[in-house]
Amino acid sequence: MEHVPALDEDLKKTLGPATAKVLAEQLGLHTALDLLHHYPRKYAERGELTALTELADQLDEHVTVVAQVADARILTFNGGRGKRLEVTITDGNGRLQLVFFGAGVHKPHKELLPGTRAMFAGKVGMFNRKLQLSHPAYEPLGADASDQDAASAFAGRLIPIYPACAKLESWKIAKCVDAVLPSAQETVDPLPPALREGRGLVPLTEALLKIHRPATKADVEDARQRLKWDEAFVLQVALARRRRADCQLPAVPRRPAPGGLLDAFDAKLPFTLTEGQQTVSKEIFDDLATDHPMHRLLQGEVGSGKTMVALRAMLAVVDCGGQAAMLAPTEVLAQQHHRSITEMMGELAEGGMLGGSDQGTKVVLLTGSMGMPARRKALLDLVTGEAGIVIGTHALIEDKVQFHDLGLVVVDEQHRFGVEQRDALRSKGKQPPHLLVMTATPIPRTVAMTVFGDLETSVLDQLPAGRSPIATHVVPAKDKPHFLARAWERVREEVGKGHQAYVVCPRIGNGDEEAADPKKKSAEAEGDKRPPLAVLEIADELRGGPLAGLSVEVLHGRMDPADKDDVMRRFAAGEVKVLVATTVIEVGVNVPNSTVMVIMDADRFGVSQLHQLRGRVGRGSAPGLCLLVSEMHEASPARARLAAVAATLDGFELSRIDLEQRREGDVLGQAQSGVRSSLRMLAVIEDEEVIAQAREEATRVVAEDPELERLPGLKLALDALLDTEREQYLEKG
Repeated sequence: MEHVPALDEDLKKTLGPATAKVLAEQLGLHTALDLLHHYPRKYAERGELTALTELADQLDEHVTVVAQVADARILTFNGGRGKRLEVTITDGNGRLQLVFFGAGVHKPHKELLPGTRAMFAGKVGMFNRKLQLSHPAYEPLGADASDQDAASAFAGRLIPIYPACAKLESWKIAKCVDAVLPSAQETVDPLPPALREGRGLVPLTEALLKIHRPATKADVEDARQRLKWDEAFVLQVALARRRRADCQLPAVPRRPAPGGLLDAFDAKLPFTLTEGQQTVSKEIFDDLATDHPMHRLLQGEVGSGKTMVALRAMLAVVDCGGQAAMLAPTEVLAQQHHRSITEMMGELAEGGMLGGSDQGTKVVLLTGSMGMPARRKALLDLVTGEAGIVIGTHALIEDKVQFHDLGLVVVDEQHRFGVEQRDALRSKGKQPPHLLVMTATPIPRTVAMTVFGDLETSVLDQLPAGRSPIATHVVPAKDKPHFLARAWERVREEVGKGHQAYVVCPRIGNGDEEAADPKKKSAEAEGDKRPPLAVLEIADELRGGPLAGLSVEVLHGRMDPADKDDVMRRFAAGEVKVLVATTVIEVGVNVPNSTVMVIMDADRFGVSQLHQLRGRVGRGSAPGLCLLVSEMHEASPARARLAAVAATLDGFELSRIDLEQRREGDVLGQAQSGVRSSLRMLAVIEDEEVIAQAREEATRVVAEDPELERLPGLKLALDALLDTEREQYLEKG
């Protein structure tokens, strides 16, 4: 009897060590189950050819195309000593050239005759301004069909095209899948039968057979619907269990004392809180008053006043004898928060000091670069409880840092922190402290449900009164250089009116070839040989050219912390007129007098990141201006992205655009979990409905059977999908 591989069997046994090694190293596939969940990304039909016209967007990528040979000819060069085979293929709409050299020309010359239909796989390259595949692998279609029946069966079949790599083409992966497909019979169905039948979903075994070897397009659709539900439901069950476990943890309720520090702070505010700030504050105060830890995500548009809401929550905790810690991702941001919070609090931030208020508390800063005496003093203030509020970087997490009574942890820009860092800070409370996670990156509802499903969500989408609108324009530097000259004139005009400007570059300079965030570089940018513009070079150009005579300073991550702080202080004080910086200014930097920002090589940044950067201007009463400088061609996808940013100030709309343009795999916070995304079929934007329904079903299932004792299949799927690392990620979220 033929060997049926077990689901957890290493692929070496079934496929041999060489193939298994490529699958493991290149595609992260180790077992038969992994391979069964490596789904085709699309299907080709014998009568329908892949669009060759789309290849221009896939330069330097490995592609698989199905096409027909139009012509093939051998050319000689080097006086006849060298041979080159050029094959032109067509899909009826576009044409593409294949090139083979040297001894490699003979076999394809015999096999790729005009009229031959085949699958071709290779890396899209460019030669003489034409797209080509050099030495592609190919598989003639139907060549082995010995009789008429086999040929006609082949003609009607959908051909799965798998995500592949240079060492293993799509059709070879298809053969690997064939070898493990019999083991699909062993899969345990994770969906409760009532749920599956109620929603009209096919059984899991059937879904796996249909996704890999569909007879019709309807088979593909059945399989997709079912597999999307698996992913959404199993993940939502994990999150629902996490929420339930969090509710079982003990925490000290923290209710603000009437007539205490919070009331004193509110009484001296020179403005009224927005309706949104009041609503969100109430949600937070209600959570703080419970005897289990708050787990809340506060997302707010750039400049919506999140820091004010967080500060009031911290003051409420200090009011009843606890301490609050705010964790910031960079020293610049920690210093900025410390400065703005002490300014907002005034004498209330000088508890126990001469001239300080009786109701006040100490607000201390703790960063890695502090001198030893200041550090010792800060640590002492924390352990004695003298300091009610501490603001710091990852230095807060070190073992030496002890708290008197940590009641609230506020994590700013949570996506910048690894899970372990957040967890280490939370473990410093005698009982689990309350947790408030803040982000200025707006997150679409379904992503919040998927990524932060264990946190309750509050949204601040109303800007405080007095905030000015920001006009955004794209500056096509290559097509219209006079537009760039005008941009620098605008900077001079704003400085002439007493305002200040930012100029942002993707790179630092001085031989530093790395972009500020290499992941953000667009595909077009990577095809462009010019390195990204750099802070140090642009600052020199501006000082000697268009901005000569103005005080231009630089700010970037490699500077000494004391120098960074000095530059920020002088910029905030208005002494520095133009700050040329990397994305170090992306979040939290608040200089209301800055009215203009010029972002160089704007196409190298992501949509959400551009929105974040833009939020640094227009923070005062004067209107803001953001200029996105790009050398990209008007018709390029990069320019379309910039046009989208220029067209709206709605961060939630932009975050949807951003997400639609990125791979789904980025969604589950790979950087934080350390494992591959579990989302293979689910698209968090398109499948909003499935996610929302799965969340409801999961909440109900976990309420009825928290340990999933009556659902062994679901428990198994949970263990498989959420391996130990991901469980920890969810646990510490």
